[in-house]
Amino acid sequence: METVQNIKQRFEIIGNDQKLNRAIEKAIQVAPTDITVLVAGESGVGKENIPKIIHSLSHRKHGKYIAVNCGAIPEGTIDSELFGHEKGAFTGATNTREGYFEVADGGTIFLDEVGELPLTTQVRLLRVLENGEFIKVGSSQVQKTNVRIVAATNVNLFDAIEKGKFREDLYYRLSTVDIALPPLRDRKEDIHLLFRKFVADFAHKYKMPPLKLDESAIPLLQKFRWSGNIRQLRNVAEQISVLEINRDISAATLQSYLPEQGSTLPSVIKNKKSESDFSTEREILYKVLFDMKSDLNDLKKLTLELIQNGSSKVQETNQNLIKKIYGSKEIDSEIDFEEEPRGTLIASQNNDNDYQENDDNYLFAETIEEEETLRLEQKEIEMIKKSLEKNKGKRKAAADELGISERTLYRKIKQFDL
Repeated sequence: METVQNIKQRFEIIGNDQKLNRAIEKAIQVAPTDITVLVAGESGVGKENIPKIIHSLSHRKHGKYIAVNCGAIPEGTIDSELFGHEKGAFTGATNTREGYFEVADGGTIFLDEVGELPLTTQVRLLRVLENGEFIKVGSSQVQKTNVRIVAATNVNLFDAIEKGKFREDLYYRLSTVDIALPPLRDRKEDIHLLFRKFVADFAHKYKMPPLKLDESAIPLLQKFRWSGNIRQLRNVAEQISVLEINRDISAATLQSYLPEQGSTLPSVIKNKKSESDFSTEREILYKVLFDMKSDLNDLKKLTLELIQNGSSKVQETNQNLIKKIYGSKEIDSEIDFEEEPRGTLIASQNNDNDYQENDDNYLFAETIEEEETLRLEQKEIEMIKKSLEKNKGKRKAAADELGISERTLYRKIKQFDL
């Protein structure tokens, strides 16, 4: 059986950290089996080494090894990439294509950033894990595959499960064995070893003398947080190797290459609002519209009361309703209701002394309904215009901002002649 030290030399893994050694030990132990493994760790800690170790020590080592970055494949094509497609399954599918699960039959597939998989693809992956079956896109024929899956993620899958972005049953199928790789900041004794390895490699690559840190620079190197982990350390080592003429690096020189703590990444300005922001704005808009409708219904009720009972009686019995509609002003002095209800006028114009209650109710309700519809349409037109102007006429961006489909927006534009 391979030892941890042999594996480190074989895969050029630098470090003596206890957690790192434990992760390698677990990889060696599970390699001869077909157990599904989930590798967890921050970006840049070297998660890609674990599936290579597992594959090389397994009975599948002569089979295919395919690494797939799930976050780099567009959502619309990932099913085709993983499971293949039939000719004519979608626009551009001019030939039948084998997917990774078909090509890697008898081998190992490494699914990096598995937390980025769409939910529909997660369902397909779950079926492969449970019974080794999959169906090509555009086909109805079930195919079998015999692959071992090793997955990796740098996100907290429990949080993704709570948000409905990752299936809980898939998580438990993937994490039969968990292997966690520690971040570089928890491997302080390994940082200088890695730095020396990198500067030696770059000295050979660029044909120049290797760098050397003085005694004051080593503690600074070890205390730095290294949010980008090994990848960030390697980049800093390369920068110094190329740019520094003096090959003896002091703490001051090293400090000039280290970004300030807390700002190791470039700031990102979000141009697009998050989905929760859109949802909140829609809720506020709906509430405003429903409140307007409620006020109009109250106004209709008050108007019908005026028609049926006369203004004096209505003012006495509907004080709260009148205040709600017209505000808290002095009602008697500010509001002058007509003594003769409009219904009576309509009756006299029709040369009919009887009060036409049903007709009047219909006329007033119809008028108010039309006004309500017009107001809602005006608000809708105004919102569409503002969104189109804001997004410089781009319908897709405007539709996303309004929370409707692009097709619906196109129909509204034609309807309102915008």
